[in-house]
Amino acid sequence: MARKIFKYRGYTIEELKEMSLDEFIELLPARQRRSLKRGFLPRQQSVLDKMRKMQKMDKKGGKPLVVRTHCRDMIVIPEMVGTTFGIYNGRDFVEVTFTPEMLGCFFGEFAPTRARVQHGDPGMGATRSSMFVPLK
Repeated sequence: MARKIFKYRGYTIEELKEMSLDEFIELLPARQRRSLKRGFLPRQQSVLDKMRKMQKMDKKGGKPLVVRTHCRDMIVIPEMVGTTFGIYNGRDFVEVTFTPEMLGCFFGEFAPTRARVQHGDPGMGATRSSMFVPLK
């Protein structure tokens, strides 16, 4: 069976990469469209500049480079597909390689800031009743 070709709002990833940014913005949901129509903030522009610089270096050869950023409000655009970003979650950088399915999402969606709490068994002395529990 043939693999399904990814399409975003009826366009393949190659068509999206050839589009101008203004044409792509019109395909996005309202919140992302409004954000990008206002232009990139200086910190977002620096992320784009770093990414483009890394892509040029990557074409020369060598290991794939990671663009590290604290900018969690950046939106994934078509030229970022296939690039690896280190997105800061407040403690460390979470490495994310963008796929076509991630188009139009914010960076912060891929680096959760809160870990899931997994409570274990209560230890000895955790409660008053635990003094009557026999040790293993």
